[in-house]
Amino acid sequence: MSKQEDVLAILKLYELRRDEQMRAARQWYFSKFAPGSAMDIVMLYRAGERASANFRMVTSYWDTAASLVLNGGIDQKMFLDANTEHVFVYAKIAEFLPGVREAFREADFLLNLEEIVRATPNFEVRMEGRKRLSAIWTQTGDQTSETEEGIKAKR
Repeated sequence: MSKQEDVLAILKLYELRRDEQMRAARQWYFSKFAPGSAMDIVMLYRAGERASANFRMVTSYWDTAASLVLNGGIDQKMFLDANTEHVFVYAKIAEFLPGVREAFREADFLLNLEEIVRATPNFEVRMEGRKRLSAIWTQTGDQTSETEEGIKAKR
Protein backbone atom coordinates (compact mmCIF):
# COMPACT_ATOMS: atom_id res chain seq x y z
CA MET A 1 0.00 0.00 0.00
CA SER A 2 1.06 3.58 -0.53
CA LYS A 3 1.42 5.89 2.43
CA GLN A 4 -1.74 7.68 1.31
CA GLU A 5 -3.68 4.38 1.40
CA ASP A 6 -2.28 3.66 4.87
CA VAL A 7 -3.39 7.10 6.01
CA LEU A 8 -6.88 6.55 4.61
CA ALA A 9 -7.13 3.15 6.31
CA ILE A 10 -6.07 4.63 9.66
CA LEU A 11 -8.55 7.48 9.24
CA LYS A 12 -11.29 4.95 8.46
CA LEU A 13 -10.43 3.08 11.65
CA TYR A 14 -10.74 6.36 13.53
CA GLU A 15 -14.07 7.08 11.85
CA LEU A 16 -15.41 3.68 12.90
CA ARG A 17 -14.50 4.45 16.52
CA ARG A 18 -16.82 7.46 16.33
CA ASP A 19 -19.91 5.32 15.70
CA GLU A 20 -22.49 5.95 18.43
CA GLN A 21 -22.62 2.34 19.65
CA MET A 22 -18.85 2.05 19.54
CA ARG A 23 -18.48 5.25 21.55
CA ALA A 24 -20.84 3.89 24.19
CA ALA A 25 -18.97 0.57 24.28
CA ARG A 26 -15.62 2.34 24.57
CA GLN A 27 -16.92 4.59 27.35
CA TRP A 28 -18.10 1.50 29.26
CA TYR A 29 -14.81 -0.32 28.66
CA PHE A 30 -12.68 2.61 29.80
CA SER A 31 -14.69 3.75 32.81
CA LYS A 32 -16.79 0.84 34.08
CA PHE A 33 -15.17 -2.43 32.99
CA ALA A 34 -12.82 -3.56 35.75
CA PRO A 35 -12.27 -7.32 35.64
CA GLY A 36 -10.69 -8.95 38.66
CA SER A 37 -10.17 -12.35 37.08
CA ALA A 38 -10.43 -14.34 33.87
CA MET A 39 -13.80 -15.61 35.07
CA ASP A 40 -15.14 -12.04 35.18
CA ILE A 41 -14.49 -11.88 31.43
CA VAL A 42 -15.85 -15.36 30.76
CA MET A 43 -19.01 -14.47 32.67
CA LEU A 44 -19.55 -11.45 30.39
CA TYR A 45 -19.92 -13.86 27.49
CA ARG A 46 -22.23 -16.12 29.43
CA ALA A 47 -24.43 -13.24 30.56
CA GLY A 48 -25.13 -12.16 26.99
CA GLU A 49 -26.17 -8.67 28.04
CA ARG A 50 -25.04 -5.16 27.09
CA ALA A 51 -21.72 -5.53 28.91
CA SER A 52 -20.96 -8.59 26.80
CA ALA A 53 -21.73 -6.71 23.61
CA ASN A 54 -19.60 -3.76 24.73
CA PHE A 55 -16.65 -5.99 25.57
CA ARG A 56 -16.89 -7.89 22.30
CA MET A 57 -17.29 -4.70 20.26
CA VAL A 58 -14.20 -3.02 21.70
CA THR A 59 -11.89 -6.02 21.83
CA SER A 60 -12.87 -7.46 18.44
CA TYR A 61 -12.49 -4.01 16.84
CA TRP A 62 -8.90 -3.73 18.04
CA ASP A 63 -8.13 -7.39 17.31
CA THR A 64 -9.36 -6.86 13.75
CA ALA A 65 -7.36 -3.63 13.36
CA ALA A 66 -4.29 -5.46 14.65
CA SER A 67 -4.89 -8.25 12.13
CA LEU A 68 -4.95 -5.73 9.29
CA VAL A 69 -1.59 -4.39 10.42
CA LEU A 70 0.01 -7.76 11.08
CA ASN A 71 -1.03 -8.99 7.64
CA GLY A 72 0.41 -5.98 5.83
CA GLY A 73 -2.85 -4.13 5.15
CA ILE A 74 -1.69 -1.07 7.10
CA ASP A 75 1.88 0.04 7.74
CA GLN A 76 2.78 -1.10 11.26
CA LYS A 77 4.94 1.90 12.20
CA MET A 78 2.31 4.34 10.97
CA PHE A 79 -0.44 2.47 12.85
CA LEU A 80 1.57 2.37 16.09
CA ASP A 81 2.48 6.04 15.78
CA ALA A 82 -1.16 7.01 15.22
CA ASN A 83 -2.85 4.82 17.85
CA THR A 84 -2.43 3.99 21.51
CA GLU A 85 -5.95 3.01 22.53
CA HIS A 86 -5.28 -0.64 21.71
CA VAL A 87 -2.56 -0.65 24.38
CA PHE A 88 -5.11 0.53 26.92
CA VAL A 89 -7.63 -2.10 25.82
CA TYR A 90 -5.03 -4.84 26.14
CA ALA A 91 -3.67 -3.56 29.47
CA LYS A 92 -7.06 -4.08 31.14
CA ILE A 93 -7.19 -7.77 30.21
CA ALA A 94 -3.60 -8.89 29.59
CA GLU A 95 -3.10 -10.73 32.86
CA PHE A 96 -6.39 -12.60 32.41
CA LEU A 97 -6.00 -13.70 28.79
CA PRO A 98 -4.33 -17.06 29.53
CA GLY A 99 -7.27 -18.01 31.77
CA VAL A 100 -9.86 -16.78 29.27
CA ARG A 101 -8.15 -18.67 26.45
CA GLU A 102 -8.14 -21.81 28.56
CA ALA A 103 -11.81 -21.42 29.52
CA PHE A 104 -12.80 -20.85 25.89
CA ARG A 105 -10.38 -23.53 24.64
CA GLU A 106 -9.29 -20.93 22.12
CA ALA A 107 -5.54 -20.38 22.13
CA ASP A 108 -5.74 -17.51 19.63
CA PHE A 109 -8.38 -15.41 21.45
CA LEU A 110 -7.34 -11.76 20.90
CA LEU A 111 -3.92 -12.92 19.79
CA ASN A 112 -3.63 -10.24 17.08
CA LEU A 113 -4.29 -7.53 19.66
CA GLU A 114 -1.69 -9.03 21.97
CA GLU A 115 0.89 -9.30 19.19
CA ILE A 116 0.50 -5.73 17.97
CA VAL A 117 0.65 -4.32 21.51
CA ARG A 118 3.81 -6.31 22.23
CA ALA A 119 5.29 -4.86 19.02
CA THR A 120 4.75 -1.33 20.36
CA PRO A 121 7.99 0.47 21.20
CA ASN A 122 8.51 0.64 24.98
CA PHE A 123 5.73 -1.91 25.41
CA GLU A 124 6.29 -2.49 29.15
CA VAL A 125 6.43 1.22 29.99
CA ARG A 126 3.28 1.94 28.00
CA MET A 127 1.46 -0.97 29.62
CA GLU A 128 2.25 0.29 33.11
CA GLY A 129 1.12 3.79 32.18
CA ARG A 130 -2.14 2.48 30.73
CA LYS A 131 -2.78 0.35 33.83
CA ARG A 132 -2.39 3.42 36.05
CA LEU A 133 -4.66 5.43 33.75
CA SER A 134 -7.19 2.60 33.73
CA ALA A 135 -7.36 2.60 37.52
CA ILE A 136 -7.96 6.36 37.55
CA TRP A 137 -10.59 6.28 34.79
CA THR A 138 -12.42 3.31 36.28
CA GLN A 139 -12.52 5.04 39.66
CA THR A 140 -13.77 8.27 38.07
CA GLY A 141 -16.35 6.32 36.05
CA ASP A 142 -17.69 4.68 39.20
CA GLN A 143 -18.01 8.06 40.89
CA THR A 144 -19.74 9.48 37.81
CA SER A 145 -22.22 6.59 37.80
CA GLU A 146 -22.88 7.06 41.51
CA THR A 147 -23.36 10.79 41.01
CA GLU A 148 -25.76 10.25 38.07
CA GLU A 149 -27.73 7.69 40.11
CA GLY A 150 -27.89 10.13 43.04
CA ILE A 151 -29.20 12.91 40.81
CA LYS A 152 -31.85 10.60 39.32
CA ALA A 153 -32.88 9.44 42.80
CA LYS A 154 -33.37 13.04 43.95
CA ARG A 155 -35.73 13.80 41.04
